[in-house]
Amino acid sequence: MTTITIEPATADRFDDAQHALSGGGDGYGCQCQWWMMPNSEWQKTSREDREGRLRDEIDAGPPPALIAYVDGEAAGWVRVGPRTRQVRISRTRTLAAHSEEPWDDDSVWTVSCFVVRKDHRKQGLNARLLDAAIDYARRSGARVIEAYPLDPGAGKKIPVNDLYHGVLSTFEDAGFREVARPQPHLAIVSLELAE
Repeated sequence: MTTITIEPATADRFDDAQHALSGGGDGYGCQCQWWMMPNSEWQKTSREDREGRLRDEIDAGPPPALIAYVDGEAAGWVRVGPRTRQVRISRTRTLAAHSEEPWDDDSVWTVSCFVVRKDHRKQGLNARLLDAAIDYARRSGARVIEAYPLDPGAGKKIPVNDLYHGVLSTFEDAGFREVARPQPHLAIVSLELAE
């Protein structure tokens, strides 16, 4: 029987974070830094620069993500944290114009990035990571979680590497409600955490 555990991305797990990010897709090159800086800054960074930024972020804490382990192997990653720290989100027109929440509110968190190693896909890890992200955000005092999943059923073929946003049905199954559809294949979803 497979054992799945999910742990915060802490400094002592940095090598595990790298393993989770390196199993296919853009995670290794991006280092989960896409949402953390404006495009003008992103264009000036190398993969090594982004790895250094991720290491600094993890070392400084609090953990910016969670890591899924399958039988002890780091197999997946989800970024979850205050939306205000992910500066590119508010600068992305398709998202900025449609959120219901104020952009300067630190109690609004976001789940913005999933990575699952190719050899661990189709095992429900995104759903497990999302459930853990919800619990982590709630324990950390988040009022709302927002996300920007893609809808593969909307008629547009979505490249696999773009699925780092997550898939709409995974969020709906976790209780998120759709608040906007800025593009036919892109949704904004929200989950209230306040009791």
